Amino acid sequence: MTDKSFLDWPFFDAGHRAFADEVEAFAAAEVAGLADHHDVDGSCRKLVAALGRAGLLRAAVPAAFGGLHERLDVRSLCIARETLARHHGLADFAFAMQGLGTGSISLAGSEEIKARYLPPVARGEKIAAFALSEPEAGSDVAALATVAEPDGPDHVRITGEKTWISNGGIADHYIVFARTGEAAGARGLSAFVVDADVPGFRVKERIETTAPHPLATLAFDGVRVPVSARLGRGGEGFKVAMATLDIFRSTVGAAALGFARRALDETLQHTTTRQLFGAPLSDLQMTQASLAEMVADVDAAALLVYRAAWTKDMGAARVTREAALAKMVATENAQKVVDRAVQLHGGHGVRTGTKVEELYRDVRALRIYEGATEIQKVVIARQAVADHAARCSAAAAAE
Repeated sequence: MTDKSFLDWPFFDAGHRAFADEVEAFAAAEVAGLADHHDVDGSCRKLVAALGRAGLLRAAVPAAFGGLHERLDVRSLCIARETLARHHGLADFAFAMQGLGTGSISLAGSEEIKARYLPPVARGEKIAAFALSEPEAGSDVAALATVAEPDGPDHVRITGEKTWISNGGIADHYIVFARTGEAAGARGLSAFVVDADVPGFRVKERIETTAPHPLATLAFDGVRVPVSARLGRGGEGFKVAMATLDIFRSTVGAAALGFARRALDETLQHTTTRQLFGAPLSDLQMTQASLAEMVADVDAAALLVYRAAWTKDMGAARVTREAALAKMVATENAQKVVDRAVQLHGGHGVRTGTKVEELYRDVRALRIYEGATEIQKVVIARQAVADHAARCSAAAAAE
């Protein structure tokens, strides 16, 4: 049984606890039967539809368009991802991409765009995707090479490639970031909503990974898109992308936390029932040391994840530092927790089809996507240096 006492922390209110119960009930009743890695695309479609029917995808859009809260509530998103990940990685993925693939619309879309795209996503009738990374531009967003060139006064044509795109090949729309040239570097990017059925768009390659989910390289061959499909003003694409990641980066940490909690649960069950030298494995001091480290890593991750989510929900304009800390620590800690789980399970830990072996494959990618750990370290260090300089400047001015 999973320890859910963290829901009593002051980060949460009664609404969050009730939502956690809803997600738990859904996952316990439906996820195991829906998540089938032999048909990843089909499983994702079924999971999205089921999440929509259960009303859980309402957490991914604002209330004005069928959502649960007036604006995106990051704690609810984190609760959903942690709970679903604890049950099955593909269920977490299906939920997460509905949020990430529409987060930019919620934050920067016109009322017309929001009304068109958000309600069907909340109902699980349409599948969303976020297309930022490119073959030569992943962590360095400013280096994007995809271009959106004017085609008359009211349209642009998008040309380029995107890769490592989750939901690639099954999404109904993509949030595409392209260079529009208002300025050099990051200040010359814009974001557009692109429907999957437009001429010139194609799935160039499907990408297979250790933890199967829909992933693809996409090609845009002069795709004609109306300027009205742009999110925000021209040149604001980088701002839109970073604001979106500010929200959803914390939720990656929450997914990692879900994997870590499940690994801890599996390990407690195994070590307290597995007999070794005439006593439970959990009686050995070395086992107890590993269990203690796993518990500490889980709690440390949870505190940082929900601190970041709470800070954003309390109205902070940016939580770049908090979200980076949450993602870095939660994903790195989860990797350690799962690795210890595999070790304590012995041969069963690496046997295909066991839960800890599945977790070992599931957790690894989280240290890379939406900003690798190394990038989070750069973000955190730069913010620390800037904050230190600001404090020194303020102290000098006060003298």
